[in-house]
Amino acid sequence: MNAEQNKMLKYLDAFAHRQLDDFIMPFWRTHAIDHELGGFHGQINNDMGIIRDAEKGLILNARILWTFSTVYGKQGNEEDLKLAHRACDYISEFFFDAENGGYYWSLFPDGTPKETKKQIYAQAFVIYGLSEYYKVTKDPQILQKAIDLFHLIEEKSFDTEKNGYIEARNREWQVMDDIRLSARDMNVAKSMNTHLHILEAYANLYQVWKDPFLKKQLENLIRIFADIIVSNTDHHQHLFFDADWKSQSTGISYGHDIETSWLLHEAALISENEELIDRITGLSIKMSDAVKAGIAPGGALCYESDREGKHEEREIEWWAQAEAVVGYLNTYALTGEESNLQIAFTIAQFIEKYIVDKEHGEWFFRVTEEGKPILSHEKAGFWKCPYHNARACLEIMHRLELLNP
Repeated sequence: MNAEQNKMLKYLDAFAHRQLDDFIMPFWRTHAIDHELGGFHGQINNDMGIIRDAEKGLILNARILWTFSTVYGKQGNEEDLKLAHRACDYISEFFFDAENGGYYWSLFPDGTPKETKKQIYAQAFVIYGLSEYYKVTKDPQILQKAIDLFHLIEEKSFDTEKNGYIEARNREWQVMDDIRLSARDMNVAKSMNTHLHILEAYANLYQVWKDPFLKKQLENLIRIFADIIVSNTDHHQHLFFDADWKSQSTGISYGHDIETSWLLHEAALISENEELIDRITGLSIKMSDAVKAGIAPGGALCYESDREGKHEEREIEWWAQAEAVVGYLNTYALTGEESNLQIAFTIAQFIEKYIVDKEHGEWFFRVTEEGKPILSHEKAGFWKCPYHNARACLEIMHRLELLNP
């Protein structure tokens, strides 16, 4: 390791501690708690105004559970454990469907069900959060909730004929017409995004529950990515599929590509399957190399593009930058190539200069390619959670410990 590499690694270490301790966690500890109606606010805008009538989303709450559990496990701050308890209690009391199993997509502010569908993406995040919460509480009832939800997903969503997972079911776990994750997404049977976060959830659950069937399904997910979702020609992911796994779009999501590059590698390591580890290591490097086409002149990662050149979105979204720092640090660890470390370093600098809200804390949702905040997006909300950026900080710290034992 030369002096320049050492300098960049030291910066990244300081960046991770500064962002987590000074900007991300203080914001969520201070501003997110709904003292009036319970749980956490559904939306906070950039002027720090609380949107009282905003729905409360399962994704936000499950990610809050994961974040406070993980940070408590790393730092031991009792306030974080209390907020993890609060998140788990709220999810269990209000989001859980005691009659049909699984968890509602969203609630009205008072905690009554609003959208009762069972979006598998969101169910996976409950497993992800509960698994992390179990790591710090060692409560067998928490682990059992995660296990029960795993079996429910396998029973209700897994496609036993064509492989993979169907996007969503209705409240009673029956077929429904509109199974889109969001208005941006295609109404198709299967998606990259849902499979990515099932993979992430199953890998986290397997760390605390070494079940043979879970291991089989985790390895199956890894192979779905390697064989189907990731293109064997350009190494970008296909985003949307019909039930037969025929690709339905030509889009490229740079943020998801770089996020998958390291999550897929981590899942292979967790599986302890040497054949998969070897295969995915090479694929992870190829994926991160392909994402370099999405890096803007200013050093940040653009949002998305299209294989046919029909669409390109140059705005900069917070979560993709967080994942890119981790992804390129992972690729640097795998290859030793300084150019990958340089990308992680440059994107972290862009984050600190343009994306961090130095007045109120947390990060802006989106900025222009030149770094100007787009304030029409919320500061916290249905999709704007502490998970991507807090996790990035923790991953940076962990990876630097491995690089500098």
